[in-house]
Amino acid sequence: MCCDLKRRFLLLYATQKGQAKAIAEEIREQAGARGIEADMHCISEMDKYNLETEKDPVVIVISTTGTGDPPDTARKFVKKIQDTTLPPDHFAHLQYGLLGLGDSEYTFFCNGGKTVDRRLQELGAQHFYDTGLADDCVGLELVVDPWIDGLWLALKEAFLLQKEKEGMSSVVDAVSSSLSAALRGVHELNLSSEVQNLKLEDEGVRNSDVLSQKLVDINLVASTRDTEPSLVHSVPPVSQSALNIPALPPEYIEVQFQDTHGENPHLSSLISEGTTFEVPVTKAVQLTREDAIKTALLLELDIADTVFDYQPGDAFCVICPNNVNEVEELLQILGLSEKGEYFICVKVKQGTKKKGAARPQHIPERSTLKFILTWCLEIRAIPKKAFLRALVECTSDVGEKRRLQELCSRQGASDYTRFIRDSNVCLLDLLHAFPSCKPSLNLLIEHLPKLQARSYSVSSSNLYQPGKLCFVFNVVEFPACPARPISRKGVCTGWLAELVAPLLHPNKNTLNTKGGSSSTEKISIFARPNNTFHLPADPSVPFMMVGPGTGISPFIGFLQHRQKLREEHADWEFGETWLFFGCRHQDRDYLFKDELRCFLENGTLTHLKVCFSRDFSTAEVAPPKYVQDVIRLYAKEVARVLLKERGYFYVCGDKKHMADGVSDAVVDILSMEMEADKLEAMKILATLREAKRYLQDVWS
Repeated sequence: MCCDLKRRFLLLYATQKGQAKAIAEEIREQAGARGIEADMHCISEMDKYNLETEKDPVVIVISTTGTGDPPDTARKFVKKIQDTTLPPDHFAHLQYGLLGLGDSEYTFFCNGGKTVDRRLQELGAQHFYDTGLADDCVGLELVVDPWIDGLWLALKEAFLLQKEKEGMSSVVDAVSSSLSAALRGVHELNLSSEVQNLKLEDEGVRNSDVLSQKLVDINLVASTRDTEPSLVHSVPPVSQSALNIPALPPEYIEVQFQDTHGENPHLSSLISEGTTFEVPVTKAVQLTREDAIKTALLLELDIADTVFDYQPGDAFCVICPNNVNEVEELLQILGLSEKGEYFICVKVKQGTKKKGAARPQHIPERSTLKFILTWCLEIRAIPKKAFLRALVECTSDVGEKRRLQELCSRQGASDYTRFIRDSNVCLLDLLHAFPSCKPSLNLLIEHLPKLQARSYSVSSSNLYQPGKLCFVFNVVEFPACPARPISRKGVCTGWLAELVAPLLHPNKNTLNTKGGSSSTEKISIFARPNNTFHLPADPSVPFMMVGPGTGISPFIGFLQHRQKLREEHADWEFGETWLFFGCRHQDRDYLFKDELRCFLENGTLTHLKVCFSRDFSTAEVAPPKYVQDVIRLYAKEVARVLLKERGYFYVCGDKKHMADGVSDAVVDILSMEMEADKLEAMKILATLREAKRYLQDVWS
């Protein structure tokens, strides 16, 4: 790049869980290594930048949250640019490149980025670099890495054109054909298959700049008797390859141990999303039999003494801690078992080479070490490649060091996906697998993300049960595997199950002399805003609900609410209600069986259709196994409710194995009943989604 060219661009990120920010920081680091100034800001900090007057190129990294919404930090920005009074040339001066993050498990893939991209285009902004859409389902890095690699060439061209526009054409040479070819090489990053992803990644390797990569010499050869790769062992070609590994991230955190005097921050100070409420758990019920494959629990919370309000269909978040045994185990490996109760002061390291270094917002300035590891850091997080790269420097064994280098390298991308990402390997697993790796505490604070609150659907109605909030969940189980020799429970569901064990299994140790619970456990919760998964405003409108397993949870709230409205407003007209429910075994995990029968008997629920996927049938014609199969049996009714009566269709539960099958079934029904081709039926379903009449609350 010519030395007299201007080298600044505006770098904006919009993040929900920290991914977009981490990628933006990586872009800023690589920019600094190239002598380019990346003026980085959160997109919510609109007082620190002005797109209306911005003359330099703009790079935007934006994630997607919920079922397709921009992250909370982008809300004000999106609202501002969606102002319908803005002229079509409002951003005609703007040159930008956008990297969207999403998960193709969800219907509205990368919709946060697409929404911003589409609106900027409508307002006249121009791309200086093609939009990248990275898929967390197969690995963000498969698109992110080559997109960043190609960014520098695109910026170079943008700087040259900028110079030309400023009347300094004497500095500008014609852009070489090789530059154009390189730019074409990173075109079309919205990928539809892993094959394309890997092909693009190879392209990115060819385009990668050695300034951000370090070539590692090979001096280790895999043993001929070990033919299968694993977390700790590689085979050719990886074991015999020269490796392109990420640049070592600069350390920027300093930890100072103090004394044991003081108080830890209140949990509410860790949450920026809204007001937190500490509420007692007043009831716990196991909804499944002991021999069911999954254990489903219902918890009831007392919110009577709070201003917490909700509608049926809303979601809320539970602030949960890491497992206490895992925290103790981590302290032991770090050699800090005796320091757990000591207060530590976390500051930015003096003289750090990390640009814009700041103490992570989720880390208190002063708290105990145990508090940080328990409530602030996601110690179960799947380690990013940058973290693996940093761990290399903390590893003394040559073979272990080499394997960690492989796992964070371009050449080891498939090994990383297989043995770390897909195996849900966490830091503790790595430290057991690579015992000579001894990371410092500051490294953990720098690389482990914020411990996120967990979201749950409300399973009750405040109208039906005033002052109560119920929710249902399966206790998540992670079975042992070669990379993880012990099984684990989910961070939040495992904690909740342990917390309410005295309510589920009372005994003499948990009861006082009066026969009641000796103590009431409390949990901290906060509302999750912007949920459209609600009952129709008009009670006369019919609706259908599809909720197998714990996906039935919000629909119990729907039906409770509808029952109460029917009792209080006998003169109102109420539309028909359908529920499609499924589970494995009728006698083991048929959730809310008695309640559903009552709703059916009193007319609150008009139609209940159930199926059991694992029960043996002696019928000549085997009954349908899954809810999507049952729905097809009622094709005419589905078409009538959706098309003729303008009803609503709700789906809640597993995305990959159920919700996609349900939407496919609805498309087939629309196609058949309207005598239209499949493409036309898909367009109708898309219209129903846009009109908020086909609604999903799904998880992957």
